Amino acid sequence: MNLTAEKQKKIWRIIDIINWGEEYFRSKGFENPKQEIEWLLCDLLNYKRIDLYIDFENTISVSKLNRLKRWIKRRRTREPLQYITGQTQFYGYHFKVSPDVLIPRPETERVVDVVVHTIGNITKPRILEVGSGSGCMAVSIGAEKRNTYILSVDISEAAIDQARKNADLNGTTNVDFIVLDFLNELPEGQFDLLVSNPPYIPLDEIGTTMPEIHNHEPQIALTDNRDGLTFYQRVAEVAKELVKPGGWVIMEVGLGDHPAKARAIFQSRGYKKLELITDFNGDERVLKIQI
Repeated sequence: MNLTAEKQKKIWRIIDIINWGEEYFRSKGFENPKQEIEWLLCDLLNYKRIDLYIDFENTISVSKLNRLKRWIKRRRTREPLQYITGQTQFYGYHFKVSPDVLIPRPETERVVDVVVHTIGNITKPRILEVGSGSGCMAVSIGAEKRNTYILSVDISEAAIDQARKNADLNGTTNVDFIVLDFLNELPEGQFDLLVSNPPYIPLDEIGTTMPEIHNHEPQIALTDNRDGLTFYQRVAEVAKELVKPGGWVIMEVGLGDHPAKARAIFQSRGYKKLELITDFNGDERVLKIQI
């Protein structure tokens, strides 16, 4: 934001900032320039989008204007909006996020839908989550199903710390988060369901993702540094040890031929009851296996 001495004297209304911001982000090559400035303003003012246009004549204080200026400078480097504002929404719940964790995705909400539906008739289900990240899945499932116990594991201590904070933020007390390297060790006990959104982008495809992803999000949460199938192979290897007979494994899968490759891993290990479930765009994004 070009705040010269003369411009600093200007009274900036919400509508002025929207108009300026839309033009600014368009000039920087952003695909949805108006959405960019709206999102930042909504977080800055704790508004919903419609509030921006109801209160469009309201002015912005100097302190908030300066904060917005800092945010815009960060956003023009393609730093994700969620990292800039430090928060996001997932499954109707509020989550704090940082560069230590993957930003929760709308498609992952479909995984939560499938889990909640699957455990609906179990009295006190026990769930194992592999890959806590921000805690968005475990916290959302725990909040939706208070009779459920969830153990969530992640190799990253920073991610576990963030997930615990999000559990506290949402008042979710039926989830435990622990540091554990799932590829080399297993948690104790058996579970009714194992759920995971593992790193599934092949290493040679990371560079083709948006700069917001490959330049800013933690690589350990994006790729297994191989073919994107390592965690599916590990789960297929140990699922019958971790999940009770008749229980389920539910995993998010990628796009293209990734769902078929993930399913083939389980089929090769003798799993018979497999289902690929579509998301709201009609893409196969959830692999469900009954043990």
